[in-house]
Amino acid sequence: MFRYIVKRLIITLPLLLVMSLLTFILMQKTSGSFYDTLKLNPQISPETIERYIKLYQLDKPLFVQYFSWLKNLFHFEFGYSFFYNIPVVNVIGGRLWNTFILSFASLLLTWAVAIPLGIYAALHRNKIADRVIQFTSYIALSSPSFFVAMLLLFFASQSGILPLGGMRSANYDDLNVIQKFFDVLSHVLIPALALSIASIGALQRIMRGNMLEVLGQQYILTARAKGLPENRVIYSHALRNAINPLITIFGYELSGLLSGAALLEIICSWPGLGALMLTAVRSKDIYLVMASFLMSGLLLIIGNLLADILLSRLDPRIRHE
Repeated sequence: MFRYIVKRLIITLPLLLVMSLLTFILMQKTSGSFYDTLKLNPQISPETIERYIKLYQLDKPLFVQYFSWLKNLFHFEFGYSFFYNIPVVNVIGGRLWNTFILSFASLLLTWAVAIPLGIYAALHRNKIADRVIQFTSYIALSSPSFFVAMLLLFFASQSGILPLGGMRSANYDDLNVIQKFFDVLSHVLIPALALSIASIGALQRIMRGNMLEVLGQQYILTARAKGLPENRVIYSHALRNAINPLITIFGYELSGLLSGAALLEIICSWPGLGALMLTAVRSKDIYLVMASFLMSGLLLIIGNLLADILLSRLDPRIRHE
C-alpha cells in the first residue's frame, strides 16, 4: 500500500503541471486582461500600469510567464493577486478553510442521511415508505441547489430561526469557544443543506439499488439459512459490499463540491474559495485563477486516492499491486 500511495503521488505532479499549463493558456488566450480595465480609470496613469506589467512580466511571451510562475511555485509562491493587491497565498489561505468547513458539513449531511434512507428503502421495497422516499428523491434531484438556497433563505427571513447569510455573527469575537462553534454551525446549515439536497437524492437511489442487488446474492441467502440475525446479515455482510461503489463516488465529490459551491457561496454570502474563483475569472486575475484551479485539481486527486485506500481497507478482495 505504501508503494502504491507513493506511485500515485508521483503521478500527481505531471497531472497538476498539465492542468496548470492548460489553465494558463486558456486564460491568456481569452480577450482582455486585468490591466485593460484599469486603463479606463482616469485616476491611474498609463506609466503606473506599464510599470506593473513589466514587474509581473506580463509583456513577456506566454511560456516565459508560465515558467516564471512555475519556478516560483516550487518555492511555494503562487504569485500576486492583481485584484486584491496582496500575495495569492494570503487570499486563498482563509477562503480555503471556509470552503473546507462548508464541504465537510455538506458531505457529512449527505452521507448521514442518504445511506440510512437507501438501506431502509431497499428493506421495504415497493412499500409506501419506499415509494415516498423515491418520489422525494426525484424532487431533490430536479431541484437546483441555488433554488433550494433561495427557498431556505426565504424561510429563514420569515421565521428568524437561522441567520440569512455570512459565516459569523457581528458579536462573534465576544463569544466563547462553544458559542462560536454553534454560531458557525447555524450559519453553515442553509448552504450545506442546499448543497446536499440533490446529492442525497442521487446517493440514496444508488445505495438502494446496490442493496437490492447484494440482498439477492447467494451468500446472503446462505447467511439467512444458517440462522444469522437479520441485523448481522444486513449490516455485517450486505452493507460492506453494497457501499463500495459509493466510496468511489466520494473521490469525485470533493472536487465537485468546490465548483458547485461557487453560486451558493455568492447567494448565501459565504466567504469561500468557490466565490473567490468566480471573482478571479471575471476580473482576469490570472495568478489567483491558477492557484484556485490548482487547489481544485489537487482536491480531486486526493479524493480519488482516499477512495482507493478506503476501498482496499473495506474490501479484502481489492489489493493494489
